[in-house]
Amino acid sequence: MTQRKETKGLLIDLDGTLYHGIHRIPGADTLIQTLKKRQIPYMFVTNNSSRTAEGVAAHLNEMGIPAAADEVCTSALAAAKYIAEESPGAAVAMLGEEGLRQALLEAGLHIVDDKPQFVVQGIDRSFTYETLANAVRWIREGAAYILTNPDLLLPSDHGLIPGAGSLSASIQAASGAEPVVIGKPARHLMNYAIERLGISASEATVVGDNMRTDIAAGAAAGCQTILVLTGLTTEENLDAQIQATGMKPDMICKDLYELIEQVCKANDSID
Repeated sequence: MTQRKETKGLLIDLDGTLYHGIHRIPGADTLIQTLKKRQIPYMFVTNNSSRTAEGVAAHLNEMGIPAAADEVCTSALAAAKYIAEESPGAAVAMLGEEGLRQALLEAGLHIVDDKPQFVVQGIDRSFTYETLANAVRWIREGAAYILTNPDLLLPSDHGLIPGAGSLSASIQAASGAEPVVIGKPARHLMNYAIERLGISASEATVVGDNMRTDIAAGAAAGCQTILVLTGLTTEENLDAQIQATGMKPDMICKDLYELIEQVCKANDSID
């Protein structure tokens, strides 16, 4: 790990970094056990807005990766906090699923069916033409538009399916409005996770497999970044990914075992 900054916490991506669907990536359980043993703080950071923190933790535990709800940062939680800070107790129209609903309510926001101050949108698998028409009308009437995450596609048991970003494309086209994006590659989700850890951005390290989201978000937030070649970015496409994104992580690890080695080495040098 780079020695230019002290690392006091890890912000760890999930899908492609710790697991693929329901399959644990080799070393994922060992990584978390090592961090716990060495008392290195970390947060699980995901663009997923559909699951609650409890649901994310349950999914990890089912694969043998130790996790608790208070270790999870989702784009839904970060979006709810963003809105609550902008306008405490605001009226919000929600286009999303249970994870987003719970986050908004826990942040003290009011979910309404008409005349919202904010339209907040995540993945919504019940999205209809009426949903689109209402969202566009509210935004054109002055509601602020918040997008939990811009992912165009997301993995499913039947391959890739449209994500929150694909739904947002239709809303943007019809409303003419660009949303405030909360999730990766924007910085807001990382800022939320950093705040949860109680450290500064310069003391945090983002770990992920995606140059366009994880590494870009880490750089935008002012964190160190470690790319693991366990998911979207591989040894075969690494050079092409760097060239296409213009991003260069602070460190590249071929797998999670190499990541563990580097984290331990850095921790020992700090001690």
